[in-house]
Amino acid sequence: MHTGSCLCGSVAFKIEGDLPAASACHCGQCRKQSGHVWASTSAHQDDITFTASDTLSWFRASDIARRGFCNACGSYLFWQHKDEDRIAIAMGALDAPTGLTLARHIFVADKGDYYDITDDLPQEAQ
Repeated sequence: MHTGSCLCGSVAFKIEGDLPAASACHCGQCRKQSGHVWASTSAHQDDITFTASDTLSWFRASDIARRGFCNACGSYLFWQHKDEDRIAIAMGALDAPTGLTLARHIFVADKGDYYDITDDLPQEAQ
């Protein structure tokens, strides 16, 4: 089991089961909302239990996805495609130790011009 929360603790959750390795998303929306690259893992929505969620809000960021955040402290926590039953979870929201590692970079065609990707992990344009 994994646990996590937002910065102020008003949104807290636990996740049953194993989580896949993390991805680093370089898309413009993730960079705008998080302030830089957004690293996440994912879980089936039925495997996530909220122990606190009074300040959890969802923002429809595009026609295809919504983004979950704490409306008290502003922590960006979740991303979910409208047609999927999995939810991406911010690596920074998970309590350590996670036991996870970064496995790949996605949406690198949209990455910022102010940094380079210097590791040897796979890079996907989309």
